[in-house]
Amino acid sequence: MLYVLSMLPIGIDDLDARLITALAATPRAGVMELARQLGVARGTIQARLDKLQARGVVTGFDPDLHLEALGYEVLAFVTLEIAQGRLDDVVEHLANIPEVIEAHTTTGPGDLHCRVVARTNEHLQQVLNRILEVSGIERTSTHIALTEQVGFRVLPLVGQLLDEE
Repeated sequence: MLYVLSMLPIGIDDLDARLITALAATPRAGVMELARQLGVARGTIQARLDKLQARGVVTGFDPDLHLEALGYEVLAFVTLEIAQGRLDDVVEHLANIPEVIEAHTTTGPGDLHCRVVARTNEHLQQVLNRILEVSGIERTSTHIALTEQVGFRVLPLVGQLLDEE
């Protein structure tokens, strides 16, 4: 499968960018509605969407959730230093903690950088204690986010790709 994906062209064209932008603006829109919005045949939109998914450009249609509205008002970034050879054990453990919403191996200080949410600071302490239940974590560093200045976004990248053509 990786071989097949590596043979596919990289990048997107104007119609792909317009389709991605329309999906972001109206994520619940069906193929017929997207075709109407973009002035393109339904079959063209379906084929483009299928290709974007097959290439891994569009990876899902999950709802975009506002974590604070769900009661998770505390966001923290936790850096973990992992004992040699224990990364897989630690990652498996973290995957079973719902409040760990992302984990990335990193370069520089620390081995693993986690995005963690909690309802309160007290709950965050409980989550951190649960993280530390697995052996293999040598040291942690936690930074609590105060306010979001730039939220997660990808549409500016879509526009930038088109500007490079």
